Amino acid sequence: MQITENTAVVVSGGASGLGGAVVRGFAAAGAKVGIFDLNEDAGQAMAAEVGGAFAKVDVSNPDSVAEGFKTLRAVHGQERVMVNCAGIGPASKTVTRDGPHDPAMFAKVISVNLIGTFNCASQAAAGMVGTDPVTSDGERGVIVNTASVAAFDGQIGQLAYAASKGGVVGMTLPMARDLSREGVRVVTIAPGLFKTPLLEGLPQEVQDSLGAQVPFPSRLGDPAEYAAMARHIVENSMLNGEVIRLDGAIRMAPR
Repeated sequence: MQITENTAVVVSGGASGLGGAVVRGFAAAGAKVGIFDLNEDAGQAMAAEVGGAFAKVDVSNPDSVAEGFKTLRAVHGQERVMVNCAGIGPASKTVTRDGPHDPAMFAKVISVNLIGTFNCASQAAAGMVGTDPVTSDGERGVIVNTASVAAFDGQIGQLAYAASKGGVVGMTLPMARDLSREGVRVVTIAPGLFKTPLLEGLPQEVQDSLGAQVPFPSRLGDPAEYAAMARHIVENSMLNGEVIRLDGAIRMAPR
């Protein structure tokens, strides 16, 4: 699918980090970009920066997601691309000095990272399947999900996060198969260590140390590189049902 000025894109978690880079990347390519985020100030600022639209959305709440799609579709029409970047990553071990892992924290991470991805992906797909194809192959839309290398190499303290991202990996192929006859592709990116706001808040020597763990290139990933991968997925119609590690060949150590 080629990106044109008529291509409507929705990015969850689009106010900052990887999502923000995706918003800027697709806007630069000429697409009409809509943003889902809980941070209203940052979301409105990003929308103003790229000439896009914003909806305050809690991705873990299916009603909130539905309202968000209603808001953005009223401005840009039916989205043809959905990029899921919303996520959280609190850390806790299975057992701590205070006892077992907080079940409420575990449920929250699953609710945002896994169920939130499902909510946005499934509702976007429901809209896409009712549209006319945009390619000679019969393609109607593309869904790009965000997992993490933690889905495969979860570190100490990443129990909930790794489980949530493993779930995203696990639903990629069946969702792609479910939607194949409707011409909607589904691909997941599993990023490694990227220079997101979380890592940028660390001292420079810590950032350098983390980057040195990456075999090549030995640095933190640039969110613009993630955005470039998301765009390539949209434009390369043979990419479907796959999870792509975007990680400089890193394999995470236990800690």
